[in-house]
Amino acid sequence: MKEVSYQLATFAHQSSFDDLSEEVIDRMKVLLIDAIACAIGSLRSEPIQFLKEQVLEFGGSSITSLIGGGKTAPDRAAFFNAALIRYLDFNDGYMGSLATSHPSDQLGAILAASEYADISGRDFMTALALAYEIQCRFCDSCSYEDKGFDQALAISYSAAAGVSRALNLNIEKTANAIGISGASQNPFLIVRAGRISHWKGFSTANTCANALHATFLAMRGVTGPPEIFEGPLGLFDSITGPFDINLEDTSLNKVLGISLKKFNAGIHSQTAIEGVIELKNENNLTPKEISEVEIGIYQRAYFIMGGGKGGDKHDVKNKETADHSLPYVLAAALIDNNVMPEQFEEKRILEEDVQTLLKFVKISNSEALTNRYPEESPVTIKITNKENKIFEKEKSSYEGHYSNPMGLSSVIEKFGFLCDDIISVQMKDEIIDAVSRIETIKISELTDIFAKAEI
Repeated sequence: MKEVSYQLATFAHQSSFDDLSEEVIDRMKVLLIDAIACAIGSLRSEPIQFLKEQVLEFGGSSITSLIGGGKTAPDRAAFFNAALIRYLDFNDGYMGSLATSHPSDQLGAILAASEYADISGRDFMTALALAYEIQCRFCDSCSYEDKGFDQALAISYSAAAGVSRALNLNIEKTANAIGISGASQNPFLIVRAGRISHWKGFSTANTCANALHATFLAMRGVTGPPEIFEGPLGLFDSITGPFDINLEDTSLNKVLGISLKKFNAGIHSQTAIEGVIELKNENNLTPKEISEVEIGIYQRAYFIMGGGKGGDKHDVKNKETADHSLPYVLAAALIDNNVMPEQFEEKRILEEDVQTLLKFVKISNSEALTNRYPEESPVTIKITNKENKIFEKEKSSYEGHYSNPMGLSSVIEKFGFLCDDIISVQMKDEIIDAVSRIETIKISELTDIFAKAEI
């Protein structure tokens, strides 16, 4: 039996556009439009400006396109574009059995490699679907989050495989890329716990850029540890323990299990946000009459957003902490009837009304709800008013969960909401049109739109 790195490399090398069903292709287009919308929507964010300053100062060969205008070296483009996609925390999510991920985080790396190699949209879609597939399989097979490691750990392997496919590397060089990238990146989950910093939005971008860099080194002949998984002091031995990602299954259909976000908050808060808004409106509740909000959720949601291992979620002072705090996003939803980027402006976060109400929100998790996950994203809601009248609701999922997917028209509406004051309607239409025809064009037709944006 070959080492796991070689099994992954073989899987990557043999993947083909013909492996993608029509349903998968259509869904990938929706996910791609959503990711681009999130990227453009974050262009004016202050931390993104810090990154742009660094890209402009340090430069690099003008090879690959930046979303928002200009070109730079592939590794810098991969970091910047991936950070754009991730920063708002509004992009897609995969609710795995053992870990959570945001598969479109990898788009920055796959785009950079695809533009560098000047490949077709078909080959780009294959590489992207492959990266999605491997990352999602990690989330179903490996409980690295419970051991304190971030979702970017899986990306160090999946992005290297996807980039290798975009560059059309052979099995040997792909295995080397996976070995180099995996041996070099084991990010800690502290980036999403406690008082959260800007790095939450940039951690996976850093992993994507490093995976791209590792793969280019492998392309030129640099070798990596072949036993990165099962060898002494490798991934299994040092972090995860042995696990099987079932590479005998060569399908590329995990994209059908990826959810989109209706609200600008962590993926595990979506059902609860939708539910409290519905319960409030159905009963004509006003925020000032609420004395307590009790939320029952599943273990994974509690672990990340409810006050579990990630720490208490009631001390909220910045955007990064707010969008991963169930108490904050539910308080904001009850007051503002929505959770969008404006709910994460510092002035809004610090206002007395939301700071007071979030302290009334109590979160608990139960085995019964946990047993329904990940097929569902269940929540129970109990709101008590100051007259001790109780209002209750239970929901299994939300609009956007993979079991109730957000359609193309809804994603285009989201695109407009995020981007209409940033880019022209003509540019938005050009992007959507290019994505709709992605399998018939070269990837440069899409990236050229970004490069000429001059936003």
